[in-house]
Amino acid sequence: MSTALITLLTSDTSTTTTTMGWSSIIWMVVILVAFYFILIRPQRKKDKQDAEMRKNLQLGDEVVTAGGIVGIICKIEEETVVIETGGDRSRLRVRRWAISQNLDAEKEAAAAKNSKSASPAKDKKKDKKSDKQEDSKSESTASESETKK
Repeated sequence: MSTALITLLTSDTSTTTTTMGWSSIIWMVVILVAFYFILIRPQRKKDKQDAEMRKNLQLGDEVVTAGGIVGIICKIEEETVVIETGGDRSRLRVRRWAISQNLDAEKEAAAAKNSKSASPAKDKKKDKKSDKQEDSKSESTASESETKK
């Protein structure tokens, strides 16, 4: 009888520990997946955008370096870029990875975004104006017909 009791107690303990072990592993996997979607994936996306921006640099683009220097690109080499900055037109040679922003590309993107969003708004305004004009015409014809009676 005592061996049956001991066997019963030990079997419950082993299933409890394996269940706790699996739940711990599941929670660790959930946390790792959350970190991937919250931290790693957005950073990789930003890194790709930055690499694409640096690849598409052109002469005459206004850029900002990682140190905050603003200048215009006057020469592009394989790994370096020469920018002109300041009133005395000083030239600085910086590495491509040091370019943090392309101001011209950002301005063009903002202008394109504004033109796309402004077009439907203008059309809606035109529609509202034409509706108001039609309403005022119908009201004036209605008032004219009443005055004729």
